[in-house]
Amino acid sequence: MGPVTSDRPLIALVDDEESVRRAIKRLIISAGLDVVVFCAGREFLDALSAARRPDCVVLDLHMPGMSGFEIQTQLAAQDGGQKIPVVIITGHDTPDAKTRVLAAGAAAYLRKPVQGTVLLDAIKSAIASASST
Repeated sequence: MGPVTSDRPLIALVDDEESVRRAIKRLIISAGLDVVVFCAGREFLDALSAARRPDCVVLDLHMPGMSGFEIQTQLAAQDGGQKIPVVIITGHDTPDAKTRVLAAGAAAYLRKPVQGTVLLDAIKSAIASASST
């Protein structure tokens, strides 16, 4: 995942839209968190075992190739019992999708455009919940 070695929480961001990645990356960094950015699910999953494990993953639900739900499912399968919290963001909201990702264990489901404070609160809450279990 790269040479991130700080003791600040590490957030992995997976989104296929460059403008969204840039904006969310700036937001996360401004909150004092570390971030690694990926534009595709396979790239993220392949990098997952290479370095520091993220404390939270922010996933776009609808991406070409591999959806956020597929990434979430694969992440849970390879997690070895150490669940990495997932925050789903989407610009294509459907009640079925929300129900499905939350039932699969997502910590939050947020609609784009999401307010920065709402996203940061969801990330911090997900990290806090994961570290208390």
